[in-house]
Amino acid sequence: MQTARALRNRFLVAGAIAIILGSAPAPAHAVSKEIVELQTQVQQLLDQVQRLQSTLDARFGALQTLAQQTADQATQMNAAVAALQQKLNAEDDALGGKVDTVSGQMQSLNDSLDELKTRADKLDKEIQALQSQLQNIQNPPALTPGSTAPGAPGAAPGDNALPPGSNSAGGLPAPSGSGANMQMPAAQQAPPLQETFQAALRDYNAARYPLAASEFGDVVHYYPLDDLAGTAQFYLGEIAYQQQQYNDAVNDYNAVLEGFAGNSRAPTAQLHKGLSLLELKKREAGIHELRLLIQRYPHSPEAARARSKLNEMGVRISAH
Repeated sequence: MQTARALRNRFLVAGAIAIILGSAPAPAHAVSKEIVELQTQVQQLLDQVQRLQSTLDARFGALQTLAQQTADQATQMNAAVAALQQKLNAEDDALGGKVDTVSGQMQSLNDSLDELKTRADKLDKEIQALQSQLQNIQNPPALTPGSTAPGAPGAAPGDNALPPGSNSAGGLPAPSGSGANMQMPAAQQAPPLQETFQAALRDYNAARYPLAASEFGDVVHYYPLDDLAGTAQFYLGEIAYQQQQYNDAVNDYNAVLEGFAGNSRAPTAQLHKGLSLLELKKREAGIHELRLLIQRYPHSPEAARARSKLNEMGVRISAH
């Protein structure tokens, strides 16, 4: 562009010189003819310069338009790339949240399966124990050699009661191949359920923890299949928790969650288990229990306390 303008200026100067020369008086006819030819050539050059200037201006305008379109397209492309990046980030966050949710659900399912296996094993042991007790009742052990059965000659007065399986004559049938007599073993007396549980609860509320622990233990021992056994097991964990015996508390709460998962005290047991693990400096295990509590009982007061504890620790609730 600048070169064309310089060239045009030169031609304009040359044209001006030619005009001046043409206006001067001609010394001869031949000189006047050459000046006219020179003027004609200068005019032609000026016309070419003007056409070149017009062409350059038109092309420069086209280049400006093309540059503006390219800049607009680049701006649109940058906006599209930014929107795509934002969308990808949002999808990545959503996918990460879904993966965490699925992982939590899988962990909850695995925990539930473990609980079912534990309860099945416990139920199998209880059935075996009941079968063993029934077998002992049906087949009592034999007396030692030389002892006498109740009602037999030489027996102490007042021992005339006939054990099960004796005949009408008052004698006991002897086992095959021996002359030993049979007698029933003495059964251990179980304490009454409701009275024992209420007494244990009163002692717990009065902070008589050793006595309450003994009474709750009797409920669990003598009535393992009753609903109150799960509540008694929970209070055993509470006694250990109150006395800051956190290892024992975790074991007792595990017994509630594994053997009595449907008990109304299960959410509190899981909450206090998580807090006990945190007291034992087992951070990851404690956080896992609190998250599991929120997944299992999301609308319970215990879940609200678990959320508050996790927020206090600066822990994301959903691994939500």
